Amino acid sequence: MARKVGIIGAGHVGADVAFSLVTQGLCDVIVLLDENEPKAASQALELRDMASLTASRVQVIANDYSELQDADVLVIAVGPKTLLREDRLEELAETRAAVREVIPRVIASGFGGVIVNITNPCDVITQIIQQTSGFPDSQVFGTGTSLDTARMKRVVGEFFGIDPKSVTGYVMGEHGESQFVAWSTVTLGGRPVAELAGDRDVDWAKMDDAVRGGGWNILQGKGWTSFGIATATARLVDAILSDAHSIYPVSAKDEELGVYIGQPAVIGKKGIVQTLQPELTAYEGVAYHASARVIAAALQSEK
Repeated sequence: MARKVGIIGAGHVGADVAFSLVTQGLCDVIVLLDENEPKAASQALELRDMASLTASRVQVIANDYSELQDADVLVIAVGPKTLLREDRLEELAETRAAVREVIPRVIASGFGGVIVNITNPCDVITQIIQQTSGFPDSQVFGTGTSLDTARMKRVVGEFFGIDPKSVTGYVMGEHGESQFVAWSTVTLGGRPVAELAGDRDVDWAKMDDAVRGGGWNILQGKGWTSFGIATATARLVDAILSDAHSIYPVSAKDEELGVYIGQPAVIGKKGIVQTLQPELTAYEGVAYHASARVIAAALQSEK
């Protein structure tokens, strides 16, 4: 059976998600949708131009919501018109309107797969998508702190001179200003990173800031970010399509706190299999709850 992925939003992020899926051969069919139909058609055409140069064959369709009926995954990558905003919560008024416009069209198509949201503010918009769609919490999740965790691995890897793929651990909380590195979860070769630091003078707060501000630094230089989030999304889509039961830090519903928030979760063909709340330190627990309050306040303000 063909592995089919829909992508709403054909801008930098949506197009790079499609590019990642095509070049890695992670699906068989992509449905690319955008309010700017000529743009989506052009992106689809350029992706089809790659067909003879890629290892696998991926069919790319543009501007047909009815094609979502039998899609396995839908990626929401609707972006704001203005990109240079340091606080992702500033995008809410614009992106919530866009999402509330497209979700009814998605439901009307008969789509019944898993929704993966990228659109910022990620945690808030993911919850709005779930509420608007009426899908179960497990069937809707956001990329959350997946990219932030990748940034943390880069920062830690560069500091210790270690391949970032060998760094384990998580950034948790909001995909935004209130996120935090859960340093108690970060290890190298199974050893806590703080232990390996030894007598070195490590400015943990500075490293935390480097992770949190990584996206803004890229945004200032090139005007947008797309490579990292597109690659993170491709990994999540692959986990769904292959029923991998892989663990990623995503924006999933915390039932106790009542909000979508970045936390480790097991990802399978039906979305969130289960969330895995790490044993946090007292300080990290306070930071997690504080981040949840930021998300909850944003949800209240948009009603």
